Amino acid sequence: MKTKEFDHVLDHAQIVAAITKAEEGTSAEIRVFVSQKKTEDALKQAKAEFHRLGMEKTADRNGILLFIAPESQKFALIGDEGIHAKCGQSFWEEVTASISTDFRQGDFTKGIVTGVQKAGELLRRHFPRKPGDKNELTDDVARD
Repeated sequence: MKTKEFDHVLDHAQIVAAITKAEEGTSAEIRVFVSQKKTEDALKQAKAEFHRLGMEKTADRNGILLFIAPESQKFALIGDEGIHAKCGQSFWEEVTASISTDFRQGDFTKGIVTGVQKAGELLRRHFPRKPGDKNELTDDVARD
């Protein structure tokens, strides 16, 4: 699917609302990035965007990026070192599975929202929201 078509079918307001709600219960930061570029290695591209967006600068090193490359029909989920240290492999498998199911059915907004919600649920266990916690990263859908 072409990126413009993909971007057109996304309900950005619904995605931003899901991110905002998911972050209400956790100190973690969740971002979504849609790339216009074809990629052979979505994980490599996700890592590059993670750093370009400054996601490694969160106080608890607990940022997560959902990277989507519609032209390549690929996505990757990447998290900072704090996420890896506390959440384990099952975290990534659960969130990825929830996204994949909806993506395969062509419901991209639902896949993103479901993934964000699942990530938020799991992150609350390991990174509960603290008093005075602030939103360190924008909740908008990022693009290149």
